[in-house]
Amino acid sequence: MNGSTLTPSRHLVLPTLNGRQRLGATLLALLLAFAWLVPWLFEADPARQQLTRILQLPTLAEPLGTDHLGRSLLARLASAVRLSLGMALLSVTSAAVPGVILGVIAGWRGGWLDRVLGTLADACLALPGLLLVLLLVAIAPGNFWALYVGISLVLWIEYFRVVRARTRILVASPQLEASRLLGFGPFYLFRRHLWPELAPQVLTLAAFGAASAILAMAALGFVSVGLRPPTAELGLMMIELLPYYHEAPWAMAQPILVLFVLVLSLNLLAGRDPR
Repeated sequence: MNGSTLTPSRHLVLPTLNGRQRLGATLLALLLAFAWLVPWLFEADPARQQLTRILQLPTLAEPLGTDHLGRSLLARLASAVRLSLGMALLSVTSAAVPGVILGVIAGWRGGWLDRVLGTLADACLALPGLLLVLLLVAIAPGNFWALYVGISLVLWIEYFRVVRARTRILVASPQLEASRLLGFGPFYLFRRHLWPELAPQVLTLAAFGAASAILAMAALGFVSVGLRPPTAELGLMMIELLPYYHEAPWAMAQPILVLFVLVLSLNLLAGRDPR
């Protein structure tokens, strides 16, 4: 009985979403459904040009109309959302895994290892993130992987610094000390004591990081240093349609609105009520 009292089960309780997070999850689910159902329900090549249907208004055949080259905006927006979410998922995963592992090691072990890893993180911060991304994109212009690597290298530092600071506090807790004295190994201690406390902060960072990755890719595409045509990408679509905003404002507004809802959904999902 005493053992059950000393072993709380909070790590088994699923987190509940507040109203703001539910709204963010709903918006994100709708965007995911749009991005992956459109190719099944609407057969259109996002790169196919139809010069006889330039800047066509929305119709039953083209629910969102066409762009300045007669390409389907519905197909291009769905492809752009898939690309943005894929980039965000890859970047966040690649940044979170090493950031969390190195943060836990530095906070747990301390000493010279903590100083070395902290110096490495500070050295990465000395180079502005946007400059690092632009440098890699300049080396391999229009390359998706160069963009992905640059964004991932920028994001991992946030996970490292937050996890290291939190781990230093958790390692000194009496619960972890008691489990360590009972002979439990580091993997159990991490799973039982550290991860339940770190997970909410890591997931919040992941949502904000995904939004930052999407905005970074769109910004680079908008200034024509990101992905190259005919790739369907939100920032690239904006700059391509910008000269036609007088003739087709509805076409120009679509990638802007999709980017706004995409980033908003992730920011809402990341919000947490204070305890």
